[in-house]
Amino acid sequence: MLSNRLDGNETRLAWLALITTMGTIVCCALPITLVALGMGATMAALVSNVPFLVTLSQHKILVFTISGSMLALSGWVLYRSGRTCPVDPELAELCRRAEKWNRRVLWFSTCLWGIGFFAAFLALPLRIWLDG
Repeated sequence: MLSNRLDGNETRLAWLALITTMGTIVCCALPITLVALGMGATMAALVSNVPFLVTLSQHKILVFTISGSMLALSGWVLYRSGRTCPVDPELAELCRRAEKWNRRVLWFSTCLWGIGFFAAFLALPLRIWLDG
């Protein structure tokens, strides 16, 4: 009974980590990508229709801290020692499949977070440094 509740919590935590890392993409990577591709007017229209993007961008350190913390917590829950699946073959198979998907979601979220971090904090300084 307890292991089923933990598996459900792990799944929810993995999806919550994915959702929070999407905030990093929306706040930072998407605007930079659109402007870099010459779609500044599209970005202006997006900001005028979804003004919360400006708030996310203004608080990007907080957005990245919260989403990074969620990723770290999700990673700890998925990779901690002492995790076991039930003995029942059907439940054990479900547990293994859920664990496999949770890990996929975690690594996908981590990649999204890394892309967002690069776009928000490293892309412009790197560009300035390369231009000399």
